[in-house]
Amino acid sequence: MNNIKKLYIELPKQHRIFISVVSVLLLLLVIFPSEKATASRQSEQSSLKIGQRYELSVPEQSITALQVQEPTTQTNEVLSEQEQLSWQTAKVKSGDSLAKIFKRLGYNARTTHDVSSAKGDDSKLLKKLNVGDTLRIGKDSAGKLAALEYPLSKTDTLFVTLINGQYQSFKETKTVEIRESIAHGVIKSSFWNAGIAAGLDDGQIINLANVFGWDIDFAIDIRKGDSFHVVYENQYVDGEFIGTGKILAAEFINQDEPFQAIRFTDGEYYSPDGKSMRKAFLRAPVSFKYISSNFKPKRFHPVQKRWKAHRGTDYAAKTGTPVVAAGNGKVVRATYDKYNGHHVFIQHGNGIETKYIHFSKRAVKKGQRVKQGQVIGYVGSTGLAAGPHLHYEFLLNGVHRNPRTVKLPDAKPINKKYRQAFASIASQRLTELSGSKLALNTLQNGHNQAP
Repeated sequence: MNNIKKLYIELPKQHRIFISVVSVLLLLLVIFPSEKATASRQSEQSSLKIGQRYELSVPEQSITALQVQEPTTQTNEVLSEQEQLSWQTAKVKSGDSLAKIFKRLGYNARTTHDVSSAKGDDSKLLKKLNVGDTLRIGKDSAGKLAALEYPLSKTDTLFVTLINGQYQSFKETKTVEIRESIAHGVIKSSFWNAGIAAGLDDGQIINLANVFGWDIDFAIDIRKGDSFHVVYENQYVDGEFIGTGKILAAEFINQDEPFQAIRFTDGEYYSPDGKSMRKAFLRAPVSFKYISSNFKPKRFHPVQKRWKAHRGTDYAAKTGTPVVAAGNGKVVRATYDKYNGHHVFIQHGNGIETKYIHFSKRAVKKGQRVKQGQVIGYVGSTGLAAGPHLHYEFLLNGVHRNPRTVKLPDAKPINKKYRQAFASIASQRLTELSGSKLALNTLQNGHNQAP
């Protein structure tokens, strides 16, 4: 230390001053460390420990920089191209199954299994395909089946979609819009032709006949000049007409006698005063389209070639046309003989019996109980019959009665607790029918006055 001090004194004056200044600066650096050095020591003291959570305060500017940017138009186009599928259409042929259709399109049995067992209860609808239906199948860029669409009806469509490697199924049902419509017509040649001319389809014409089937025999009772007025539903999906719906109200004027029916919320039809249109017996047990002879006391038998009493009504129809029971009852005879051919007799109680003769074959057995409208046999020409037809008889206490005009038990009225609600609906429907008749009369008068 003495040697260093001696050496320092022997140095020139300017050197001693420089060394002193440098020494003072070094001393200051030791006492007051630099900012970097301080940060370094702090970093060592507060280093992150494994397994411990830390909260970081991120400057607002950094948050903005980290925000996810909205995809550009170009990005959307790329995503769209990736999601686009190649679609194929397959029409269900006779004997087809999902496996056969997929095989034709190049898919293996594994795909068939995965699609038919897709998650969701609706996939079971693929087990029974209807001939003529159309399936749309979409595959991705790798050739894998990615989507299937199966229109079940005009309102329902089954979808099967590949989501995260698994097929999922669901059924979509479109909303049906109901619009009320009115039809009216006057019979000139036949009820069927008048219905078609009024804009009713086949189903609506048959439904109209069924509404009044307990009061009118549409095979025999219809006359030229009879008229009808109908309020019914038209159905639309996405603005497109898909078909007709229920008959809401109807009036049929048969041989100047009016019959009116109003549909209630229970799906049944009632007269304006609340009596059910259903009665114990149908006026006719077979389709109204064909009829060969009216109820007459006597007629010339076409096979036996002699005049004899004709105690019933003959309904001419094609062989195989179904015949239904006119009312509830018990089959007391179901057999074959050379005169009646295949025939069925039904006992209904209250002394009423109905007979159905000349079947091509029977659909019931003796002792069997049947319900009104149940098929009991099919039109034929067995026994003494000139051609295929049904001979129908209605007996009351053993006496033949005209089934078209015999007095039937009164219809049951609507339940008392629903009478007020029904009266409100009936009033509205009768107003609509009245408007339909007014429109028809105005149209007819216009035609009559035209030069």
